[in-house]
Amino acid sequence: MKLDPSLLTILACPACHASLREDREAEELVCTGCGLAYPVRDDIPVLLIDEARRGAPDGETA
Repeated sequence: MKLDPSLLTILACPACHASLREDREAEELVCTGCGLAYPVRDDIPVLLIDEARRGAPDGETA
């Protein structure tokens, strides 16, 4: 997964508007607020709520 670091500074979760963090292993962007995990396909973030999977917010265990 190759994302421009400056891209993460402007992207936000479409559901709750919190910031996103990279999960390189899972190839996802994970919301630091609500915990939704958005897939990254061919290095393009898919920020559609219907495409996201439910995860745990930062600081919580799944």
